[in-house]
Amino acid sequence: MTEPTISQLPPMPDDWQRALAVVAHPDDLEYGCAAAIASWTDAGREVSYVLATRGEAGIDTLEPAKCGPLREREQRASAAVVGVSDVGFLDHADGVIEYGPALRRDIAAAIRRHRPELVITLNHRDTWGGTFWNTPDHVAVGRATLDAAGDAGNRWIFPELTEQGLEPWNGVRWVAVAGSGNPTHAVDATDGLERAVRSLLEHRTYIEALTDEDPQTYARELLTGFAEETGKRFGNRPAVAFELFPR
Repeated sequence: MTEPTISQLPPMPDDWQRALAVVAHPDDLEYGCAAAIASWTDAGREVSYVLATRGEAGIDTLEPAKCGPLREREQRASAAVVGVSDVGFLDHADGVIEYGPALRRDIAAAIRRHRPELVITLNHRDTWGGTFWNTPDHVAVGRATLDAAGDAGNRWIFPELTEQGLEPWNGVRWVAVAGSGNPTHAVDATDGLERAVRSLLEHRTYIEALTDEDPQTYARELLTGFAEETGKRFGNRPAVAFELFPR
């Protein structure tokens, strides 16, 4: 019996210079997206991070007042591994982020401030492509980011941002969603995969609370598995997949 043909994913556009990644929590970008970011910064592109929360509700054994600052430090160290030095936090409450105008405004402000051509976020759908349920925070931030990419260019939506000196930015050309069950493009992860593993390992406190497995083994097997699975649709090269929404 003939094996079914696996449709191949085209490469992501590369004619851009600035990107902004907007996600809910520390570690969201490290679970599969950091290898692409490493390859982009290697090529001289500018990538900045904005996180809606500090992940303060993410570790059951650590109270939020201590957890938030610790996870912020881990995130900054993690970003540095893949060449990102600009990391900001919006200070929404971890676990109970609300989709709505306030979240859209904060993300639109970040987009106006950073003026990216490419915006990156995490899966905004209810599941991860099957019956594995997504978290409300991921859904809210992903959806708000897709909306805020348009809000950022309209001076009559959130006019207070203009009053604060944040002029409208219509330069977002794409929003790329990582972790989507409906990927449309991919990025070669060959050169960035090792740093992606090291980047995830900077979240050691979180990983040690999450699993009894050795953190090095956990991070390497997880990210390598993701990259190899995606690579089946990208010329059998390890890859990171995105669902790309042109604007």
